[in-house]
Amino acid sequence: MITVPVPVQITTQWHYRPNIEMFYPYVSGPGHPAAIQKINAAIFDTINKLIAQQHYYQDPRVQITGWYEIKTNERNVLSLTIGNYGYAPGAAHGMTYLKSLTFDVKTGKLYSLAELFKAGSDYVRVLSDIVAEQIKKRDIPTLEPFTGIKPDQDYYVADKSLVIYFQLYELTAYAYGFPMFPISVFDIQDIIEQDGLLDRMATYD
Repeated sequence: MITVPVPVQITTQWHYRPNIEMFYPYVSGPGHPAAIQKINAAIFDTINKLIAQQHYYQDPRVQITGWYEIKTNERNVLSLTIGNYGYAPGAAHGMTYLKSLTFDVKTGKLYSLAELFKAGSDYVRVLSDIVAEQIKKRDIPTLEPFTGIKPDQDYYVADKSLVIYFQLYELTAYAYGFPMFPISVFDIQDIIEQDGLLDRMATYD
């Protein structure tokens, strides 16, 4: 008999301070209470870092709104994005930041991009080549010639895809938003860590 991991429970919480309205996910059972506590701590830490990026602590007049999206909640993998938009009085326009977190629900471990792949796999080159091909096919205008992703490039996991993305101005002009590049886990199956988070997604069921 095959045991299917039960998704964690997600409820929406409201983080409020003067000029701040941010909605964020709160994770609860079933099981793994220590892991769940680590996950919630990492989420709240990310919220505070995003608020700091908007320079709110230097100027509390900055107006901030925030949100989140759950990308994956299955097979003991939780991947989500947390974003916020901040506007400072007198600025030409506001600024939006997006961060993502991907966890092993059983342990509460937060995974970096590198930890998804086998040691020595040269994942940066492999992913950069795929992203470069998508940039060309989708005719995405870049601010500078694309030379590759960073070793700690932003990413999230969505179903059976690894999604690499870039912050505003990191790859393209502001008007193009957050460029996102979905990569099927089956296309990189030879370099993903065996029994790792992406390996759990690389099934046909």
